[in-house]
Amino acid sequence: MLDRIALLLTIIGGINWGLIGIFQLDAVAWLFGGQGSIFSRIVYTLVALGAVWCVSLLFRPEGREVHA
Repeated sequence: MLDRIALLLTIIGGINWGLIGIFQLDAVAWLFGGQGSIFSRIVYTLVALGAVWCVSLLFRPEGREVHA
C-alpha cells in the first residue's frame, strides 16, 4: 500500500513538473495559493518523500514485494 501511495505522489509531482515545463503552470501552487503557502509546501514535501521511497523500488529483488 505504501508503494502505491509513493508512486501516486511521484506521478502527481511528474505531472506538475510537466505542466511547469510546457505551460509554465505550477498546478500545486495554483490550487493551494502560491508556492509559499503551507499547503503547497506540504504537498511538495509529500511528493519528495514519495519519490525518495520509490528509489527503494529500484533495489528490491525482482518478483518479490515487501509488504508493510
